[in-house]
Amino acid sequence: MTVSTDGSALGNPNGPMGWGWVDHSGSACDAGGASNGTNQIGELCAVLQALRAHPSDMPLIIESDSKYAIQCSTVWLKGWKRNGWKNSKKQPVKNVEVIKAIDYEIASRTAPIKFVWVKGHAGNEFNEKVDVLAHGYATAVGNGRKPGYLPIEGWQSLLASPYASGVSIPADVRAQLSSPSHARHENVSQSNSSSVTHEPSRETKPQKRNEHAQDAFDFDLPEEQPRPSGLTVSGEIRITPPPSSSSTHSGHAMHIRGTISVDVTVDGNGNATLHHAPLRINQVEKLDADN
Repeated sequence: MTVSTDGSALGNPNGPMGWGWVDHSGSACDAGGASNGTNQIGELCAVLQALRAHPSDMPLIIESDSKYAIQCSTVWLKGWKRNGWKNSKKQPVKNVEVIKAIDYEIASRTAPIKFVWVKGHAGNEFNEKVDVLAHGYATAVGNGRKPGYLPIEGWQSLLASPYASGVSIPADVRAQLSSPSHARHENVSQSNSSSVTHEPSRETKPQKRNEHAQDAFDFDLPEEQPRPSGLTVSGEIRITPPPSSSSTHSGHAMHIRGTISVDVTVDGNGNATLHHAPLRINQVEKLDADN
């Protein structure tokens, strides 16, 4: 599967921001944004959401016109991790929350992934389509016609940046950002930022330069596989951000097939509490209003 991603900021930096991704099959896409931010945060959020939207066992090619997003996702993060998420000037890495989340998602995949740079605004069909998505959401959220819609790590990166003043954050996101679980995740991941909600990043195997495409990178991924346990999980869950916050949501309920990654303590009675566990979606079926 090939996916195009893009970020947009009107009046970059600190104008309305958007992100988007679109499958080359034409069957799926998503977009979001915030009332203010940077183009770089938008580019990274697009990559992160594209990774999360596609099953880990699906070979994936991500096309982007952002060399910044590609380098962050494939090369630079290796040195940053060795240096405690500090750059060459010994300063904290910008947008580290999103970059750590991308690193985790890549390390969790069981199928090959490749990043390919494409020239922006040069007639590439899907690059143009995803640019319309990202720019369109940035415009809509800037006009107040759409709510802010970012992965939680995107909100964290935005709030840690110099461009957070006056940003409009949905109430449910504010509640999630202020929940006690964020402090726990911060301690576990030893982040330099104010808070981190994804699981700690795992090291990937060395990345190899693709000899067949300029600015493309191949990955040899870990061979970790879940094993059958015979255990089952029951109970209500809450998905955040909710489907209604997506620009493509139809207003109807959806049937989702996927897996939830858990890292929890289970008591003797089998009880555990999840805190922002990653959800990987394999299939989404839109239900009719009568269902």
